[in-house]
Amino acid sequence: MPLAFESLSHGTVAFGFFNIESDMLLLDRYFFFAGDFCDCVTALACRAAGGEMLRHAYVFDRSGEIGDLMGAIHGVRYTGFIGEVYRRFPFPAEPAGFKQKADGWKTRDIMIGIISHYAVRRDLEMTVTPAASDIEIGDYRFSRAGFHELLKYVWRGGYPCWKNSVRPEYVLHMAEAASKSTGALFAGISFLT
Repeated sequence: MPLAFESLSHGTVAFGFFNIESDMLLLDRYFFFAGDFCDCVTALACRAAGGEMLRHAYVFDRSGEIGDLMGAIHGVRYTGFIGEVYRRFPFPAEPAGFKQKADGWKTRDIMIGIISHYAVRRDLEMTVTPAASDIEIGDYRFSRAGFHELLKYVWRGGYPCWKNSVRPEYVLHMAEAASKSTGALFAGISFLT
């Protein structure tokens, strides 16, 4: 489930997984795959400066096309992109089944097929500012601490956390690269909290 995070550019924004069967993340009106996001973060951590291109992102121009997450979760309102995803992959009947699946990447082609009817595919630049005090993800800018919170969310598997505490390899690589990075953007990051 997406949570609220503070951005420097847009105030409080939603970020996170929105369906346990997929590794797709949302950032307000942007949608992209966690594996692609983690690969970009890993590359940035290894270089510690500059930017990366987050490929295969999808941008919604009209918020109504995104849909109603809570309505879809409760099975009462299947609108827009999220509604179509929840028709295909409904919320689990038992609360214990509400865990993010590490093999969510397997539904990537299905998710692309659905989202391509609602949003425009666009590559997003992830750029570290010259002082490495913040990072831009497309039009959204986050402080170093705010960015760390996004990374820790992915590490945890969001809310409800990874099923059986099993993380995908791309998350493990991201955390290792970020933890070992000498770049200022990653200074002080800890995945233990």
